[in-house]
Amino acid sequence: MAVPKRKTSRSNTRSRRANWKTTAVTLSACPQCREPKQPHMACPSCGTYAGRHYAAAERTEHQG
Repeated sequence: MAVPKRKTSRSNTRSRRANWKTTAVTLSACPQCREPKQPHMACPSCGTYAGRHYAAAERTEHQG
């Protein structure tokens, strides 16, 4: 296993972590129910994707 040759200073660690950013999630309207959903994923409200129904993708009451 590789071992680091030197300790990474707090300054370098914090400088590297300063560039971590979050990005907003892109949403599109579900063609079936018009609820917002992420592209290329099954709709969490109705569970459809590409004309097929996926019951496992539907969000339950406990998931929020």
